[in-house]
Amino acid sequence: MGLRREYVRLLSTKIAEDLVKQQMIEVPEDLDLAEQLYQVMDAEINLEDRLNEEVRLLLNQYQDQMRQSGASYQEMLNLIKNKLVRERKLVL
Repeated sequence: MGLRREYVRLLSTKIAEDLVKQQMIEVPEDLDLAEQLYQVMDAEINLEDRLNEEVRLLLNQYQDQMRQSGASYQEMLNLIKNKLVRERKLVL
């Protein structure tokens, strides 16, 4: 992960405060906008970590075949990761 969770929380709070202060949005009293922003930002930041874990699980299933064919783990990791990024139209 590129950013620490504490910084993401601080950033989401600052964004929420600025949006309300500048009257760019109206927020109902019962809505915690900063928490909503934090959840979205945290999910987006952790996207690459989740993708890497998914690729590692796939590679672990085929590690014997990779060893037999002499395929490099790192090269295969990058290949599969890039393929999934293209297929899912992700932005990392």
